[in-house]
Amino acid sequence: MKILFSPSEGKTTKQEFEPITKDSFIFPELYEKRELVLKEYDKYIHSLSDEELNQFFGIKNGCEYVVNIFEEPTCKAIERYNGVAYDYLEYSLLDETSQKYIDENTLIFSNLFGVIKADSLLPFYRMKQARNLPNIEIDKYYKREFSEKLDEYLSDEVVLDLRAGHYDKFYKPQKYITMKFIKNGKVVSHWAKAYRGIVLKEMAKNKIKTGQELLNLQINKLTLTEIQETKNKKTIIYEIKE
Repeated sequence: MKILFSPSEGKTTKQEFEPITKDSFIFPELYEKRELVLKEYDKYIHSLSDEELNQFFGIKNGCEYVVNIFEEPTCKAIERYNGVAYDYLEYSLLDETSQKYIDENTLIFSNLFGVIKADSLLPFYRMKQARNLPNIEIDKYYKREFSEKLDEYLSDEVVLDLRAGHYDKFYKPQKYITMKFIKNGKVVSHWAKAYRGIVLKEMAKNKIKTGQELLNLQINKLTLTEIQETKNKKTIIYEIKE
């Protein structure tokens, strides 16, 4: 089973490994495609004024985030991100075999780096969701250049898509399972991030391999209420019980 996961805008400053190379990522044979975006990003942020950097990064003191991503030390992607889903995943507290499950089976769709594995090596960087570069629409570019390879990679796998809807623009699996979280009759958004992290954590702890094992998985505060199926998509609907 492979799990598709969103990144987060929040990042740790952890420095553990050497700077990126083509072997830092899944599909090293496509590194030049990825490198094209990274070079454009690096060139662009170094060309902006302080005010323009603030606008591009969506923060004050944007100049503090201008680094050379080809020279920065790295850490595993799953430890680079620290948004809500990652806080609830609690990767650092998991045992070694559970961490290995996540490393080997989780694909994260970065707004800058494209599709990466949980154990891909990433430098510290900043890139807002849906932000593009002057010469590249990043989501469309990665969808065009990586979808065929992803289809091959996932062809014999059960795929669970835990991404936010925006990341469909990077890749749409041919057949997959997804989840909705309902509270008081309404689909939740912010807390969906937390439960995506919790689901991934429980999957890792239980080494889930099949769709049936996923359906049988007992998760605290979640009750499976419905399964909706179409030709290529199965949606598991959970009720959040406090």
